[in-house]
Amino acid sequence: MKKTISIMIGGLLCCAAAAQVRIPRSAAEDTDKVMSEKYWSYWNDDVQKKIDADIEANRKADASLKLDGAAKGTKVSVEQISHDFIFGAHIFNFNQLGDKSINAKYRSLFGSLFNSATIPFYWDKFELEPGRPRFCSEYWDLEEYWNGVKDPKMQIHWRRPPTDDIVKFCKQQNIRIHGHPLAWGNRQWQVPAWLFEACTTPQERQKLDTLIKKYPERSVKNKAEKYTKKYGEMTPKQIAEYIPEFTERLNKAYVERIQQICRRYADLVDSWDVTNESSTDFGKGVLIPGDKICKSHYGIMPGDYPWLAFQAAQKILPQKARLNLNDYNNKYTAAEAKDLISRGCKVDIIGSQMHLFKPKSTLDIAAGAELRTPDEVEETMKGLDIGLPIHLSEITITAPDTTQKGRMMQAIILRNLYRKWFSIKPMMGITWWNVVDDCGAPGEPSMSGLFTRGMNPKPAFFALDGLINREWKTILDTEADDQGKINFRGFRGKYRISWIDKDGNERSLVYHLK
Repeated sequence: MKKTISIMIGGLLCCAAAAQVRIPRSAAEDTDKVMSEKYWSYWNDDVQKKIDADIEANRKADASLKLDGAAKGTKVSVEQISHDFIFGAHIFNFNQLGDKSINAKYRSLFGSLFNSATIPFYWDKFELEPGRPRFCSEYWDLEEYWNGVKDPKMQIHWRRPPTDDIVKFCKQQNIRIHGHPLAWGNRQWQVPAWLFEACTTPQERQKLDTLIKKYPERSVKNKAEKYTKKYGEMTPKQIAEYIPEFTERLNKAYVERIQQICRRYADLVDSWDVTNESSTDFGKGVLIPGDKICKSHYGIMPGDYPWLAFQAAQKILPQKARLNLNDYNNKYTAAEAKDLISRGCKVDIIGSQMHLFKPKSTLDIAAGAELRTPDEVEETMKGLDIGLPIHLSEITITAPDTTQKGRMMQAIILRNLYRKWFSIKPMMGITWWNVVDDCGAPGEPSMSGLFTRGMNPKPAFFALDGLINREWKTILDTEADDQGKINFRGFRGKYRISWIDKDGNERSLVYHLK
């Protein structure tokens, strides 16, 4: 049986008989086919029909509303203007792309494609010096500065723009805001190099040096402190007793950082990654209630730091702010969330990640490896389902190369995975990570964007745009019944309803279909 998939390429029609490009998937096609038959055996027609049925059941709702002045047969236009489902991306490259027109194209995606923006609050670059958080722009944050920089990736604040300007932009564009992250133990990307010294008294500095021979090193190859034998022999309680002032200062620093940020943006940011990637520590059993120090796999951290972070945030943030436990370690995430909730933490969302960073992973999937199949996706999400919404808060799908075939692999995998994720009932959103090629963090792939470095769209962009703005957007014309009512079924979100009443007046309203 011949199978096909439709994807827009470059916004141009490559098939005169259809409005979309059609990629054949039969065994008879030539050796240059994009995806293998094994791949399509996972994503076969029956699977696609099941996905369609689940999308219909889980992402749509029935609407019924009476229109003032509408008589039987009144023509009514129904146009969806926003989605309830989160289609997000991080906005780390805000005004940093080196050209005004390219920056403008980047910003325009937030509103035309993405309805949610993840804003960076990574402590290491957010507070380069103790007591000087980078809320406000300085000269080196301006668009003009970045437009004159030859190698932006060499700048210490690359991908770390100040937060006030982004919050203001998102509010002006009616973009949902997600803060990331408040607490994380990672030494390379999160924990400031100055933190331990700032928390250490002169008297305790020598004691700390008997536990850690070197303070955090900032290179990619040396991500954590170097621990002594003494450190390994001591329990967290013994460490806290050995360096008590450092312990108190470290705990206080974490709480004050979280609460300072939360106070400033309490009514502005919609949701937060309160803790990021703490589930490995939970699984290792090192998050011990009551401890002041945690021997995290990252290094020394405040004791029971996820609980500490949630408690600090929820004391400041309003009830409407949604608090997220974000992780890639799906083996322990659900259990950690349950534990935190049982101890009084306001966990509103389960956050999950899916990064196909390696080009080889994309090639393996295209060749038919049993990786990111519909069944695997289903089982992963079932394991996270504890009755809370699930936000796939970071995803990466890398093109294996810059050829059209490689980029089509990225687009096809994107389309199928997005459709599967969108079909799963607890899912509340999906957030793409690096939007532009060669704009990731050092060590991340350079071909994982939806756009080239010059903001030229790749097939992956057209695949995603086709889903969000076409396949999953309800636009229709209907007629009022004899009671002046209309009934329709559509994707959840806000709609503009337009009609001409019986007196000849143009009328419209905004209706939220939940």
